Amino acid sequence: MPEYMDIAVNLVGSSLEKDIQRVVDDAAAQSVTSMVIIGSHIQESEQAISLCEQFPGQLYCTAGIHPHHASEWQTDSADILRKLTLSPSVIAVGECGLDYNRDFSPRDMQRKAFAEQLALAVELKMPVLMHERDAHDDFLAILKEYRSDLPAALLHCFTGNKQSLDAYIELDLYLGVTGWVCDERRGQELASLVPHIPDERILIETDSPYLLPRSMRPKPKSSKNEPKYLPYIAQYVAALRQQNINDFAETSYRNSRRFFGLEY
Repeated sequence: MPEYMDIAVNLVGSSLEKDIQRVVDDAAAQSVTSMVIIGSHIQESEQAISLCEQFPGQLYCTAGIHPHHASEWQTDSADILRKLTLSPSVIAVGECGLDYNRDFSPRDMQRKAFAEQLALAVELKMPVLMHERDAHDDFLAILKEYRSDLPAALLHCFTGNKQSLDAYIELDLYLGVTGWVCDERRGQELASLVPHIPDERILIETDSPYLLPRSMRPKPKSSKNEPKYLPYIAQYVAALRQQNINDFAETSYRNSRRFFGLEY
């Protein structure tokens, strides 16, 4: 069976955290052998590191401040994140970016926190894991200032349109596809775009415990998404791309390991 790496899982502070051993074991039973725990603020990043230390080689994490928490950005935030990245468990800066859909933090603070985390990734020569929702123009403008100096950049949970897809491909971004693509109501546009993502730039993710694929049958009794469902998403995406599932799984796994600088 092919191996899978779930490149975005929200474990810390979620409903899955108390059940972490079972979540990891169930994922491994489905050949999801590694996953990346998202750090969306400083405390969560610290907790993610502690969690990863319990599962070496299986769990990795990011360290960053999500746009929802951008109002928490302080003058010493970059220094704190810099120290957190010294942990071998931290394999990317983020999740950072812009979210004008919820606007949980003022937009000027979102832009400041995003730019300073990109600068940190450049300084540390680390890949960056990013978030963008309803903020394409500002996101693109800020990212363009740093992209040439970033070793690698990933927009996770991509749900944009053809125009944004073309812009992100031009910037040589990796793009993460979630179970959103399995939603017959909201995911139709994404389903039409998935075949246009270059082979060497597509990644897959669950964004657990969110975005449980609606098309799963039988439908899981729990409404929670889990890393163990990543192969289902892979199969769905492979069909959209008219690719053999084993070939696609190997491609996405190789891309994931390459992006995070892990051995393949």
